Parts: sequence; C-alpha cells; structure tokens
Amino acid sequence: MPENKVYIIGVGAAGSASLLPEARQLIEAAEIVFGGERLLGLFPSLTERNVVVGNNLAEVTDLIKSNIGDKRMVVLASGDPGFYSIARYLTRELGRDAIEIMPNVSAMQLAFARIKENWDDAVLTSVHARPMEAIVELVRASHKIGIFTDDKHTPGEIASVLQDHGIENCQAYVCQDLSTENEKVTAADLYSLQEKDFSPLNVLILLRKQPETKPEPLLGIAEEKFFRLRAGFITKSEVRVISLAKMALTESSIVWDIGAGSGAISIEASFLAAKGSIFAIEKNADAVAIISKNVQRFGRHNIKVIRALAPEKLEKLPAPDAIFIGGSGGHMAEILSVAGRRLRPKGRIVVNAATLETLHRTAEGLLANGFMYGVTLVSIARSRETSNLTRLEALNPVFVVTGWRKSEGDC
Repeated sequence: MPENKVYIIGVGAAGSASLLPEARQLIEAAEIVFGGERLLGLFPSLTERNVVVGNNLAEVTDLIKSNIGDKRMVVLASGDPGFYSIARYLTRELGRDAIEIMPNVSAMQLAFARIKENWDDAVLTSVHARPMEAIVELVRASHKIGIFTDDKHTPGEIASVLQDHGIENCQAYVCQDLSTENEKVTAADLYSLQEKDFSPLNVLILLRKQPETKPEPLLGIAEEKFFRLRAGFITKSEVRVISLAKMALTESSIVWDIGAGSGAISIEASFLAAKGSIFAIEKNADAVAIISKNVQRFGRHNIKVIRALAPEKLEKLPAPDAIFIGGSGGHMAEILSVAGRRLRPKGRIVVNAATLETLHRTAEGLLANGFMYGVTLVSIARSRETSNLTRLEALNPVFVVTGWRKSEGDC
C-alpha cells in the first residue's frame, strides 16, 4: 500500500462483506482509518487507529496532509465515494494525484433496484445539509427523481415543501435501511409521507407521470400550435429563434420571461434548458391562463407561471442566467435595474422592441445599469398564395436587443 496515496473506499451496509479482497487488504494494512461513526462501527478491529469524521473536515484534511508520505491511510465512505460523498471535498483539498477511489454500490443504486425501476433517465439530488427549497424546481422539471435525505430533511418534510410549492401529488418510494435486517421499502403517494416516520438512513424516489404526447423539442414552433389570447399575441417563430439564440442558454439555465404573452418563448426555452427552470411572468390574468394551457399542451414541467407586473416579484426569484423581455408594461427602467443586480455572471438580457421608443428606453436602461448592447433588426417576409401566384408579405420588423456586462466581452 503506497504511503503517498490516500485510499477512499466505499463501504456497503454489509460492512467488510461488501468489499472486494483488495479493499479489505487496504483497510487492514492502514495505519490511520478515517470514517463516520456508523462506518467505523462496521469494523470493530480498527478501534485503535480510528479517526471519526463529522463536521471536522478541515481538521481531517490537515491530518491527512501532515501524514501523507509517512503513514498508510484509508478514508471510509458510504457506497460510492464520488456520489454526493466525501471524494469531491478531498479531491479538491488534496489534489487528484494524492487519492485513489474504490467505489461500492450506492444506496441510490440499491433503492432503484429494490423498486425495479431503471435509473438511467432519473435526476439524482440530495438535501443532506442543504435547503430543501433548492430541489423544488428540479423536481418540477423532472419525471423521475432520486433524493438522498437526512435526519432533518426527512421524506415527510420534503413532501410538505413540495406540496407548498405546487408540486402535484405523485408516486413515492422510501427505501430505508437497505441491505440490513431492518430493510423496508414503502410505496405511497407523495403527500401521505407527511404523516409517516422513517429510519434516518433512507432514499426517496419520486415517479411523476409523463405526458402521453410530447412534441419534438424544435425551435421555431409554428404560431398556430400555441393557444393564444388573440391573433398576433405571440412572438413570431423566426423572431423567437433569433431571440433564443441570443440568450445563449444551456441545459441547466434559469430564465426569466418577462411579459410572457402566450408563453411561446418560455415553452421553447424549456426545451433548450431541459434541466433548468423557466419563470414566465405576465400581468394579464387571461394571458396567464393561456400560458398555463400551453404548458400543459406541450407537457413542460420546468416552467412556473407567475402573475405579476414586473419588476414586482422579480427579487424573490432565483438569479437568472438569461432574461427575455417581451413586454415591460412601461417599467423598462425598473426591470433593467433589477436585472443589473440579479443577472448571473456571463448572463444575457434579450429584449424584443417593436417601436423606436422602446428601443431607445432599452438602450438607455442597459447602459445605465452597466451593460453593453447590440441590436439586430429582424425583418421577415413570408410567402403567400394569391390568384395562383406567390408573393411575399412582410411582418412587422422587430429590434432584438442583446445586453451583456461590459467586463464580459462581446456577445
């Protein structure tokens, strides 16, 4: 066992019996063994060389650094050390060259196996020592979710938070004390978990129904595919494509769609940012209802519709990676002021301006809040059949304004 390496070894619930012979040999040969009390308790012969790991990671890291090269050391982790476990921290603090990782079967793998559900399409997360509100939008955007819990963030507490945030009831599985004599799998609906108690060692799996039909996630969906408040009350498909391209979205982007209208930008952004969250902000109650109908029509789970006149309620939303402004309700300056404070680094603001006055207010507001900007004039003509002939019919031109912070280079 090299003394210039620290071995991070994953341990299953069966303790030594869950390990490969090589891993057992490394543990037996170690002069210092680090691990949580539960894991160390699975190896009673190690008591004289144990160091308990808890809320003392900085001290543990210093101890490892001071002994590396002199003593043989092993760190015990539960299941797979690289999956919501200590390997991330130690890799960052010690460097990749100083560690070797030997994974075991994780509790998450066991949980999905117990309920006989594949997990290659699942979204996996943890609420261990984290605010539970952080997972709400992830759950909203996903149909299959595996969640690591802890003794404070229990399945019941998670269910309560999700219900408070409007996540619909769904099938839930709580897999507790896996691979032990107390193993138990509870299948129930999500909301009923609030009335149940579980062992602290559990994994929560949520299965949400997917829509029966789902459109291809293409850009430029035709206007007639959307419910609309009235004719023309929608961003034209060509302008939509250009605007979304300027927003530079990733699969995990958080987007504010301000003045969402019929919700077409939100719908297409939700395909591009499939693991992110889209907040559709609209002041008109009838339009809010139309957006909700479109969300249902296209089967999108990562869009939250908010009735508000921006900048109202913007301060309470997660910081965005991109902001689209299709309508400002006369409050462009105030909206851009909030954007200047909340937009994440390297974020983009895209504004559709149909008039010179809106273009002028947008340019002034961006400059006033520390942004540079570029303008693209989108002038589209579509073919139209007339008396067996084809002519081009022009749509109203739209200025697509893109804003970015001065320190972040050209857009």
